[in-house]
Amino acid sequence: MTDTPQLAIRPAAEADLPAIVAMLADDPLGATRESPEDLTPYLAAFKRLTEDPNQHLVVAVRADRVVGTLQLTIVPGLSRKGSTRSIIEGVRVHADERGSGLGTRFIEWAIEKSRAENCDLVQLTSDATRTDAHRFYERLGFAPSHVGFKLPL
Repeated sequence: MTDTPQLAIRPAAEADLPAIVAMLADDPLGATRESPEDLTPYLAAFKRLTEDPNQHLVVAVRADRVVGTLQLTIVPGLSRKGSTRSIIEGVRVHADERGSGLGTRFIEWAIEKSRAENCDLVQLTSDATRTDAHRFYERLGFAPSHVGFKLPL
């Protein structure tokens, strides 16, 4: 996928799940909704993701250590003249790697992959409280163009 002397971005493997879930849980929001001590639901989700060709769960690895993750979903649609869009989800960078440029490289990878999948638009959401993330995405060219809504089920 993407390799540099220090960093590789590759599809996630089942063995990566403990590291991925630990990163998902390692922030104030994730700490309240993730359960790294029980991987059972994550294993089921991983199986669903790997069976769906429109799902791309990737990890960044440096020195044989998972240091980041993101999910890219390809969504065919009718709007925008039948265009395909991609959605970037679950972007996490290990605390030790923040500020290293990994987040930028990850988003660049997602944009490149979206182009390769013939997407016309890349979109993402970010929790309203993550103001640092908002500045990061805006610096990369994303515009805060919509208001998102969620309904827990």
